[in-house]
Amino acid sequence: MTGRRSFPFSAIVGQEEMKLAILVAAIDPGIGGVLVFGDRGTGKSTAIRALAALLPEIPVVEGCPYRCDPGDEQALCTECRSRRPLRAVMAPVPVVDLPLGATEDRVVGALDIQRALADGVKAFEPGLLARANRGFLYIDEANLLEDHLVDLLLDVAASGENVVEREGLSIRHPARFVLVGSGNPEEGELRPQLLDRFGLSVEVATPRELASRIEVIRRRDAFERDPAGFAAHWSGAEAALRGRILAARQCLPDIVLPDAALERAARLCLALGTDGLRGELTLIRAARALAAFEGEAEVGDATLRRVAPPALRHRLRRNPLDDTVSTTRVERAIQELFGP
Repeated sequence: MTGRRSFPFSAIVGQEEMKLAILVAAIDPGIGGVLVFGDRGTGKSTAIRALAALLPEIPVVEGCPYRCDPGDEQALCTECRSRRPLRAVMAPVPVVDLPLGATEDRVVGALDIQRALADGVKAFEPGLLARANRGFLYIDEANLLEDHLVDLLLDVAASGENVVEREGLSIRHPARFVLVGSGNPEEGELRPQLLDRFGLSVEVATPRELASRIEVIRRRDAFERDPAGFAAHWSGAEAALRGRILAARQCLPDIVLPDAALERAARLCLALGTDGLRGELTLIRAARALAAFEGEAEVGDATLRRVAPPALRHRLRRNPLDDTVSTTRVERAIQELFGP
């Protein structure tokens, strides 16, 4: 994150499904991140940066380049394991951009050339994955990402660790992050392997209602003219939303998952023909997080219906006999199973 003030999350007009998916992923990072596809200029990157500014600061080990959690012994890096006592400080949740032209060394880290030349010491210079640990890794135009970087991200996302072995270095450090991608479908499709790694997939479009477009312009203009004043105006809404996120995280383990909800999720995925069981698992986790956010005690039909499209639309097989778009197929299956 830079020092530039972010547009308040609460002030974003419309794009309800995108905002919901991002909030759900923030409540339960284990859902697997969010992919946002749609028109340019629809607030995709704005929403990601706004969420990071909204989230409360996290405790980190002072001086650790990986922002290790002092309360999680199992996730400490090698240096923090050998350092005692650990001094904790508060730091903002990181949001790290992964540029399309980034080299592999910049992403995973490499030998610190300056220290090697000046001091003759082989030292590791952490990369973008280190900076993103315990935060968000944001990939704009994710569908244009080079294949070797896609493979690298898949490995790290699956293991939660970044392993670097090159130039005489052997480094292993935690790299747990919420992967957030955005892109324009007109510029190409995402590789299936990476697409499946995103827990939720959201479609956004340019607003067609005159009132919505006017309100977007009004708020953006007010923010650009007076960022501090605009943020102060929305500070109450931001504080309330931050409180709901924290409360949802705390009560998440207590949300009841009835057998009826499990059966509904399984039936829906069977009807859609999703590959594997990741669809059901993601659907259930997202529904539990949404129930916690809404202050409900258990997962019900209404919750499942709301999270089913983003949880399942990107997991459907191509049907040569049915050229209906994925969103329509999911909505049709929901109506057949849950009723109108």
